[in-house]
Order: sequence, then structure tokens, then C-alpha cells
Amino acid sequence: MSIEKTLQQRSNSCCELCGNTEKLSVYEVPDTKDLALYACNLCVNQMTDSDAIDINHWRCLNDSMWSEHDAVKIMAWRMLNRIEADWTQDLLNMMYLEDDILELAKASGDGEDEDDKLIHRDVNGVILEHGDSVVLIKDLKVKGSSMVAKQGTAVRNIRLDHENETYIEGRVDGQQIVIITDYVKKT
Repeated sequence: MSIEKTLQQRSNSCCELCGNTEKLSVYEVPDTKDLALYACNLCVNQMTDSDAIDINHWRCLNDSMWSEHDAVKIMAWRMLNRIEADWTQDLLNMMYLEDDILELAKASGDGEDEDDKLIHRDVNGVILEHGDSVVLIKDLKVKGSSMVAKQGTAVRNIRLDHENETYIEGRVDGQQIVIITDYVKKT
């Protein structure tokens, strides 16, 4: 049986990400071995062109991120990390991937050129990536708030700032904040 027939049966002839039933095709997940999903043209265009991303279209990941199929989980994780919105961080905080699947998801797929990619490093020079966990190494006052993020606070599922290598984003005490990488240590 062909891969397309297999994916059609698996997905009931629907896009495995958004549920669309029109203009479907096989999408091979970049940087993985033999993983593919059945996706509509709208999803494929947005997965391959960052400028075409419609943030509201990807709210469908709220459902599809729970798929039992690795290809769907990997692309859901990658898209949630590419979209700049508060709700995506909430979904990433809920999402669970096995370690081997998480490594595949982190294996790029975002189309960034290695020379242009910013490298975020913690206080010890360890490279930070989307989804990593860090610990604050000193008390930090949060601008615009009376909150103080205490030393030793764990920040899980961080997001990297795509324009500044010294900034990361994370949730502390339920509040999304920007943290300078000089004040965190990767766990």
C-alpha cells in the first residue's frame, strides 16, 4: 500500500493538523527519517513559509497536538514554537513528548540558515533551546510589576527571542516574563 493511501486511511481523508478535507497531500516531516503526515495546502504553505503564518489558523493544534502519531506531534510542537503568542506557550506547557520524539522535534525543521540563527547561552555558556528548563541564579525584579522572581525558581518550556540572543521568555508564578540569559542556568 502506498504511503498516501496509508495516510488517507489513518487520517480519514482529513488534514491531520487542522481537519480540512480539501487539497490534501503527503507532507514529509523535515529532519526526520520516514515520518510523514497528511496535510492540507494551507497548513503546508504555512509550515514551509514563516511569512505566511496565520496565527489563528494554528489554534487547531489545541486538538491535533494530542495525536498518537509522531509526525503530527512533531509538527505541532514545531509550529507552537514558531508562533509568537501567549496561547502557544500554554499549549506547549501542557504538551508531553517522549525524549526521542522531542529530540526529533528540536531537530530544526524551521528552515533557518545555521549562519543566521542566534545562539542563546546560559550563564555557564550552555546552549539553550526552545522547550528547555532553566533555574534563576539570582532574585529578579519584574518590570511593570511588584513581583520578584526568586533565585532557584525553575522556568520550564522556555521560548527563545528570535531577535536578541540574550533574551528568553518563560512563565514564572503564572506570569509570562522576559528573562536575560545571564541570570539563568540550564537544568
